[in-house]
Amino acid sequence: MDEATRRQVMTAAALGAAATVVASPASAQAGSGGQARGGKQDPRGKYAKPPFKAQTQAWPGLASRMDPRPDHGETSYVGSGRLTGRKALITGGDSGMGRAAAIAFAREGADVAINYLPEEEPDAREVVDLIRQAGRKAVAIPGDLRSEAFCGSLVDRAVASLAGLDTLVMNAGRQQSVPSILDLTTDEFDRTMKTNLYAPFWIIKAAIPHMEPGSVIIGTTSEQAYDPSPDLYAYAQTKAATMNYVKSLAKQLGGRGIRVNGVAPGPVWTPLQVSGGAQPAKVVTFGATAPLGRPGQPAEFGGIYVRLAEDDGSYATGNIYGAGGGQGQP
Repeated sequence: MDEATRRQVMTAAALGAAATVVASPASAQAGSGGQARGGKQDPRGKYAKPPFKAQTQAWPGLASRMDPRPDHGETSYVGSGRLTGRKALITGGDSGMGRAAAIAFAREGADVAINYLPEEEPDAREVVDLIRQAGRKAVAIPGDLRSEAFCGSLVDRAVASLAGLDTLVMNAGRQQSVPSILDLTTDEFDRTMKTNLYAPFWIIKAAIPHMEPGSVIIGTTSEQAYDPSPDLYAYAQTKAATMNYVKSLAKQLGGRGIRVNGVAPGPVWTPLQVSGGAQPAKVVTFGATAPLGRPGQPAEFGGIYVRLAEDDGSYATGNIYGAGGGQGQP
């Protein structure tokens, strides 16, 4: 074998070994997360399009009873160690984008505590099982976020169970469609404000003393913050306020080394819609006005929460990550 041929053989062997090393994290996670990433797919036909079956549920609704059932990444999300050793608390972690974040975080190496309403226990148990199947610690903490005392105990229990807290995802929210302000009761307005605004205030305030530099807070806002629907008067203004507190806290907490960002989804297929968040007729056509012709699925957001939480995005703070299917802002 001459020198040139020997060099070619050695180079090919080195490249093959490098490819094996790069592929191994995804392969190791495939058993708990589905198929490996790669390739491309037309986003228009990736998931179900309207019309959907007419359906309603009592608040807060269950993903397991929706038709079609939402995809949270149960069989598709593949981790690669991007959040190894992290300790996360996710509100609204039983379904929707909170569930997608919980699955993605666990498969990326984080231990995860989820909060949810007691009525959502069936969905929450599925999430706990999925986190444990990923080999991570799962902590279930049911309770109503409208209570300041509970919000404080939620943080305390998460910190004690996870032996710390460095990633906080504020995802829980209340949305009820009321066509006229004349029909919006003070009780409903108060429930929306307490869940969507007071709870993040109480939880973040309780969590900050436990969060070291490098920690992350992620709020969930909405396209409703920029383009509010007339029947979501109460909900939309809380999402505008969420966008604002993300930007304000990012400036306030930058000196502590804590990053704060937000996610602004467009229409997403979650129990929120079928349990009063949209009028029954709109549920049937939900997502039809998006340029992609369909609503988003929670699975399409898990990776966004990971991106905002991981250290590779260390200069991103005070920003809103929009994913609206071609509509809304930013």
